[in-house]
Amino acid sequence: MRTAFPLSSEARQVLSRRSLLGAAALGLVLPAAAQGSFPAKPLKLVVGYPAGGSVDLAARVVGDALAARLRGTVVVDNVGGAAGAIAAQRVASAPADGYTLLVGASNELVATRIVNPAQRYDGRRDFTPLGLVATSPLILAARPGLGVKSMADLLELARRQPGKLSYGSSGVGSTLHFAGELLNQRAGISIAHVPYRGVAPLTSDLAGGSLDLAVLSPTAAQPFLQSGRIVPLAVTSAQRLSALPQVPAMAELAPLRGYELVGWFALMAPRGLPADTAQRITAALQEALAEPAVRKRLEDAGMVPATGREDLARLIAEEDRKYEQLAAFAKMRD
Repeated sequence: MRTAFPLSSEARQVLSRRSLLGAAALGLVLPAAAQGSFPAKPLKLVVGYPAGGSVDLAARVVGDALAARLRGTVVVDNVGGAAGAIAAQRVASAPADGYTLLVGASNELVATRIVNPAQRYDGRRDFTPLGLVATSPLILAARPGLGVKSMADLLELARRQPGKLSYGSSGVGSTLHFAGELLNQRAGISIAHVPYRGVAPLTSDLAGGSLDLAVLSPTAAQPFLQSGRIVPLAVTSAQRLSALPQVPAMAELAPLRGYELVGWFALMAPRGLPADTAQRITAALQEALAEPAVRKRLEDAGMVPATGREDLARLIAEEDRKYEQLAAFAKMRD
């Protein structure tokens, strides 16, 4: 008759470790708890802008998709201020464990550092890029009373009245500001920049006739376009936007050939995120962006969905060089 002797706690730990190693060697699937599964608690997507804007909409689409694929909870946290830089700084300073992520825009990941050398984080250095979510072509629009119906009309007027016209953006150093200065640079014209503290007063002044021109996101422009209170002149992408097929691209006009400057939204984690966690989140994002329903939600908001497979680190480096040149041209630095 075989007698069973109780095992010490140390012996049980040794046997447990051996069992796990043996199972791994045999290619067995272990329970989630044994694997240290991710996510074990809710993920937070930090957004540097108020609810309802383009970045917030992109974050909510991504959040829903990630929650479904990671089988966890995803919460969107709106942390406004400083053109997105406050939110980006918060994520850059967070633990690199995958539970605090940034849905960031080109503003805070590239532009703000260039116009504000005192900024403490660097979009190229202080984040782990997880994937591009979407690009957002911008729209150059005019007040109805300006008397221009096309980019050709605008360039002719700007050359007749150098320095007399004005365009508004959501702030100094914003992607919208850079898009306006790229127009000045490429066309050889001088349209004065008027910075606003947000898109709402910008669109209100344009529709009210106290501002000649404005660079806007499709989300902000849409209700004003539908009511005819502003005149769309061109989009800033290389091709027309599927949501606004009647509005030409800037690059269609010969003097602006090659013009392209779009906003973009990306999923980022703090620097040092473990490779296996990064791969898990990136794979979930790529699966989501391949879904027609997810892509349609982004397109309906005026965005061009990405695949999540783009070389995001390279994009940020290229955009950094472009924005540096434009900042020097427009004398944007503090």
